[in-house]
Amino acid sequence: MPTEPTADALYDQLDFTYAYRTFMDTMRGVSIRALRRGMEDMGVKKNEVLVFSELMDAKSLFLTPNADTIYVMGWLDLSDGPVVIESPPEFLGIVQDAWFHWVTDMGSPGPDRGLGGKYLIVPPGYDGELPNGGYFIAHAKTNGILWFGRSFLKDGRDPKPAVDVIKSSTKVYPFEPGGVGTPIAAFLAGTARLGKIIEPPATIFHEGSGKVMNTLPPNDWSYFELLDEVVQDEPATALDVELMGPIAAVGIVKGKPFAPDQRMRGIMTDAVAVANAASRNLLMNPRDPDWFFYPDSSWFNMLFESGYEFETPIPEITRNGAKPYPPTGYRQMDARTSFFYGITGITPAMAMRLTGIGSQYLITARDADRKYFDGSKTYKVTLPKDIPESNFWSLTVYDNMTRSMLDTPQRYPRAGSQSYPSPAAEANADGSTTVYFSPTQPVGVARGNWIQTMPDKGWFVCLRLYSPLEPFFDRSWRISEIEAIK
Repeated sequence: MPTEPTADALYDQLDFTYAYRTFMDTMRGVSIRALRRGMEDMGVKKNEVLVFSELMDAKSLFLTPNADTIYVMGWLDLSDGPVVIESPPEFLGIVQDAWFHWVTDMGSPGPDRGLGGKYLIVPPGYDGELPNGGYFIAHAKTNGILWFGRSFLKDGRDPKPAVDVIKSSTKVYPFEPGGVGTPIAAFLAGTARLGKIIEPPATIFHEGSGKVMNTLPPNDWSYFELLDEVVQDEPATALDVELMGPIAAVGIVKGKPFAPDQRMRGIMTDAVAVANAASRNLLMNPRDPDWFFYPDSSWFNMLFESGYEFETPIPEITRNGAKPYPPTGYRQMDARTSFFYGITGITPAMAMRLTGIGSQYLITARDADRKYFDGSKTYKVTLPKDIPESNFWSLTVYDNMTRSMLDTPQRYPRAGSQSYPSPAAEANADGSTTVYFSPTQPVGVARGNWIQTMPDKGWFVCLRLYSPLEPFFDRSWRISEIEAIK
């Protein structure tokens, strides 16, 4: 039998394990809550909309956003009933629940297919009337909802036309049962009541461009406090019971105060530090060879192997349609942790081989010699001619610590085919495009082909292809490794 010191040590280790698992398993929920908190700090209330009319810059802390599209976002509280989101046309959007589960797509990957439409988001346990038509209905497992999306610049150089469409078309308001979507025949048959046709209230928009806001999930003790908010606000069954087990074991239980003693608080403080470091290691230093997109390359994307649920590889696309892989029956833990540590938003549209729709991403934190990027050095990358996109491409640089855009005097740490908010990258004589990364603009390099770095900051980079084409998926087109220039 264990001695008393051995028993104490084993209980400490067990509680450390529960606290460590709590961080790893709930990072996605705390990330969503941090996003909502960041919007609330900006004065954005439920059913209101935050729009970045002049794009997002490095002053706002978000997990790996871009500086190429117009972000639109908001949060909902379904505790009083369903809520309608009217999506604008030519939009790329998603709805996530409070645990970062996918609820529905909006826009081009959604059922409106880019034409715009009314999305009715229904809370858990709702047994009231629903319309017969006129809405795309999506059922959520939580009352807390976060939605966001992106609209594209006209001709890659002017955000104003898209912003005008967003503000004239986007609406968020409570659903009125028995109104639009309920036919008179249903009332006459006794299966529905009639409600008034009410003009929804005007949607309030808040400006995000140029503002300083923090939406990052914390990596200290406050992580558990934010997690407790999620647990208290959402149905007890909104997350799998096995995942809720470690959360309850550390004292976060719905309907009960979270008040760990000094011993437990010390263990949990150590656990969140270790779990945060482990998560950062998975994002910056992936170990699974299947994540890397090309042979002998540092460019990676875990979703091709794990899919958006981190369980099954993404479907193949054939002449006869999609060909799904059979379920593996297990969660790919490294992929799940790495993704949610560095990225916001999960949807099947991020994990597909379909050409001309959505976007695809590759990430790297290492140069051609497998060394981490040094902000004081100069690097270059070459994109061969005929870059496989039918909308636009970009490269964006991120701060290793915040996983947000690297904050430099450049403001928008990006290069790409669009001419806003910085000049478009210029192609070389052979049709290829070379982009440089360095603290100062290299001599003879055009402004659009240079992304500024900081000597005292590490960084990583993401390649985005919007509306990707087949040469990307079949790998006949390959971006170069990023080379240090000596």
